[in-house]
Amino acid sequence: MNYPGLPDNQSYKIASKYHTRGLFGAMVGFGIKGGSIEDGKKFIDALKLHSLLANIGDAKSLVIHPASTTHQQLSPEEQLSAGVTPDFIRLSVGIENVNDLIADLDQALAAV
Repeated sequence: MNYPGLPDNQSYKIASKYHTRGLFGAMVGFGIKGGSIEDGKKFIDALKLHSLLANIGDAKSLVIHPASTTHQQLSPEEQLSAGVTPDFIRLSVGIENVNDLIADLDQALAAV
């Protein structure tokens, strides 16, 4: 899990400096169990509510698997230096019903 709002996150101190109201944004990064590019793609393909898009900050929930999309042209070493591992998923949370979002993530995780 990579979220600057968690006290043990490496960016928590600097995020707290700039996000003075305790709101750290709606972007979350996490790894898929299994750890392969194929597992990441399978997770993305299983989502029904989240949209596969590279941008963030939309009103709808967005998801991306950087290793197979935005960073695919980089070598594995270059991806790793950019913080992109084969299992890494970026999720931007939108305004949909929270129970619907959780259900969508649960069923996609179960598919991997």
